Amino acid sequence: MPGQPVEADPLEELHGLATTAGTQVVDEMVQRRSTPSHSTYLGKGKVEELRLMVERHDADVIIFDNTLTPAQVRNLEQAVGAKVVDRTELILDIFAAGARTHESRLAVEVAQLEYSLPRLKRMWTHLSRQAMGVGMRGPGEKQLEVDRRIAQKRIHDLQTELAQVEHRRERQVAARKESPTVSIVGYTNAGKSTLMNALTDADVLAQDKLFATLDTRTRRWQLPGWGTVLLSDTVGFIRDLPHSLVASFKSTLEETRQAELLLHVADASSATVFEQITAVYEVLKELGIEEKDTLLVLNKIDAIESPAVLNRVLDRYPNAIPVSARSNKGLAMLTEVVGETLGREFLDVEVDVAVTDGKLLSYLSAKGEVLSREFGEEITTVHVRMPAGAMGPVHKSAKAIRQIDREAKPKTPTAQPMEIVTQDDPPTSEVA
Repeated sequence: MPGQPVEADPLEELHGLATTAGTQVVDEMVQRRSTPSHSTYLGKGKVEELRLMVERHDADVIIFDNTLTPAQVRNLEQAVGAKVVDRTELILDIFAAGARTHESRLAVEVAQLEYSLPRLKRMWTHLSRQAMGVGMRGPGEKQLEVDRRIAQKRIHDLQTELAQVEHRRERQVAARKESPTVSIVGYTNAGKSTLMNALTDADVLAQDKLFATLDTRTRRWQLPGWGTVLLSDTVGFIRDLPHSLVASFKSTLEETRQAELLLHVADASSATVFEQITAVYEVLKELGIEEKDTLLVLNKIDAIESPAVLNRVLDRYPNAIPVSARSNKGLAMLTEVVGETLGREFLDVEVDVAVTDGKLLSYLSAKGEVLSREFGEEITTVHVRMPAGAMGPVHKSAKAIRQIDREAKPKTPTAQPMEIVTQDDPPTSEVA
């Protein structure tokens, strides 16, 4: 279509999706049009060319790299004599085949039913009505309505169950405060699972195919100078990812929504790396987490033959971190930057709290990671790791706040005075 970039192989990604779905691709076709045909998407000449292509190869199915309307699918199937599948249905089929957990199966079934609801076919034509008028409706028309009601009820039941799973996952992730969470996101087949294996020795499944990972996996990552960090690997994104699928997989992506930092992994060797990066940001925006702190990681630099290719990407994204998860190149730099980024966002402090101030004690436990408590007659000293943005209420109510020097790492932690706050005298400066 006009405005779409013309790639060297515009059907390369669709070929990969089709192969992942278990099909054997026998031929391809591309058409350039200013607008799609309302009835068949392709023009008349291309539809006839497609029919001859199907006859020549004795093909079973035609896969479009577009989203088609139910009418377009029906008209195309009648014209060419083969089953027609659009991009959305293909992606849903891949997700259905790869779903392993109960949660992901629920999400896929909801998305499939929502997709197929307006596409229910009249399979009872031999029972269709013969005349018009009140009381003359035939059983075939009734059966179609019954099918729709069954599908709608099933969608409602699945969404209710999925909502319960989402709430349970939210509580589980929110309650896990032992370590900060870093979440890996990115385009499908960008090497996210390989990067996770390289950083954590997780030995999770990593295959050179689209959507090899559909379920979130979380592993401990020992970050030098910081300690234990939870690293999670999530489902990969793709261009034109069905909206119903994104909505259904929100519970699976809860780790990403709750993470302190996102590692956006992109395939630097791909000819469409810019489009892939944009597609990921669009999905993050749809999830409402596009404003989270994000580090762009350019993976697969070992597959780049010319330095000019990598420089072209770095010119647009100068703060990106080039790595090779397969050869471990650049991982030391990535680890250092992640530690620095987390350090900017978190404060390691000792807070003196009045023993009667249960509200502040509860707030520290809810918003930070409490490392230790020392109880006195009037003061409770809490050693806590807190997000810098959550320190406002602490300043208002704490008796005193002291920052811990993490670099010194003494055997007995020694607090350095940072700022003294009293309830009668509000602070005049912010914590750096």
